[in-house]
Amino acid sequence: MGLTLKELLAGQPFEILQGSPDIEIGDIVCDSRKVVPGCLFCCLVGRTLDGHDYGPAAAKAGAAALLVEQPVEAPADTTVVKVKDGRAAMACAAAAFYGHPSRELHMIGITGTKGKTTCSYMTKNILEAAGYKVGLIGTIQTMIGDEVVPSRNTTPESHELQQLLRRMKDEGCTHVVMEVSSQGLMMHRVDGTEFELGVFTNISEDHISPTEHRTFAEYMGWKSVLFRMCQHGLVNADDPKWEEVLQGHTCDIATFGIEHSADIMAENVHLRREGRHLGVDFTLCRGDNRWTMTVGLPGKFNVENALAAAGIALYFGIGEGAIRKGLRDVHVRGRVEPVPTPSDYTILIDYAHNYMSMESLLSTLREYNPGRLICLFGGGGNRARARRFDMGEISGRYADLTILTEDNPRFEELEDIMEDLKVGLERSQGRYVIIPDRKDAIAYLIDHAQPGDIAVLIGKGHETYQDIKGVKYPFDEREVVREALKERGWQE
Repeated sequence: MGLTLKELLAGQPFEILQGSPDIEIGDIVCDSRKVVPGCLFCCLVGRTLDGHDYGPAAAKAGAAALLVEQPVEAPADTTVVKVKDGRAAMACAAAAFYGHPSRELHMIGITGTKGKTTCSYMTKNILEAAGYKVGLIGTIQTMIGDEVVPSRNTTPESHELQQLLRRMKDEGCTHVVMEVSSQGLMMHRVDGTEFELGVFTNISEDHISPTEHRTFAEYMGWKSVLFRMCQHGLVNADDPKWEEVLQGHTCDIATFGIEHSADIMAENVHLRREGRHLGVDFTLCRGDNRWTMTVGLPGKFNVENALAAAGIALYFGIGEGAIRKGLRDVHVRGRVEPVPTPSDYTILIDYAHNYMSMESLLSTLREYNPGRLICLFGGGGNRARARRFDMGEISGRYADLTILTEDNPRFEELEDIMEDLKVGLERSQGRYVIIPDRKDAIAYLIDHAQPGDIAVLIGKGHETYQDIKGVKYPFDEREVVREALKERGWQE
């Protein structure tokens, strides 16, 4: 037997505008195309659409109740319940509808501007090496053990999230590692979810726009909410804003870091390059323990991610062997992801799509002393123009050669995007070529690669499409590289 509307909204203030709160609810939806008889339809206000406009149609399609923030017309036999915040109410109702699955799982929430995805995969790897079945929810995909479910948002809508958590529990997962975005927190997608452990990787000025966060202070404020939702916090002591992010926290705190004193630290950081493979070694220090670790991904920033993942593992009592295996064998799609090439040069794919991520990545790759550092990238259309100037300047400053090409031009003209990128490149006097077609640009890169080069394809990362004039065309950079190499007679 399902729960009644009154039971789903227990603990939340609500007003019944018509009908009865004692009706049984068979499902929760916020998309009018997914209405089924007996469901609760939540009228949510979005950026371009208002769910209240679809309430009457949802009622006619069989919705037993409408959750609203303002009155709507509905048949007399449809219950209409008014709440102050529809998203928050829906999230808590969904948690109740699915039996509060987060209470039955070890929930790990990871927030931060950069590193969420890599840290979550490192954590999953370590937990699985220790013998646990793990669920993962994030930007690239959702995973239930080895099963893969495509992701639409970094943090799913609340009713989808609670359904996923229930399924993970029912299929034997004991731990869930979840990327928690500031948008997800602001839009109440994780309300009603009980986190055992909250993790902060870092914060920098990103996602500041009229459609995301209006100010950096607002962005940071939403990040901080996670630390009022979890029992235990693990934070990066090297980030200058970590104490501000923790303002008002209600959890106990442990720290990790490289530069500053912390509970978990890295020492003796040493970059590793073996043929085309890049990685990093370090000593993991906690109390009297000194463990030598190797991360199968390049860069100092991945040591920070590794410390966060190791800190999570240590909280759960996982030992040295599983941590070492999990970090050594980590592979993250679209995050400094190596692509097989002839052994004398390296090609990496990365999702960096702003100047901060780009500078962190390129400065790290420079430290591996490549014969040449080659950067292939484009600018996203319908995004802040200033971002393009900065990205062009960063590439010109660090790369020996920049190959300008397309990314997701969306509804902008590619030529206009290129002109903006050139402004930054010319500021830094970087050497560049322009090859608009990305497939042709990759072929040019392969034809001109030299022994010892490190080349990085920036912007697409885990994506498998190009967004041009509202159409998403198939484009998987891994396959493009493989096909180009195959055409030139190279076999893996």
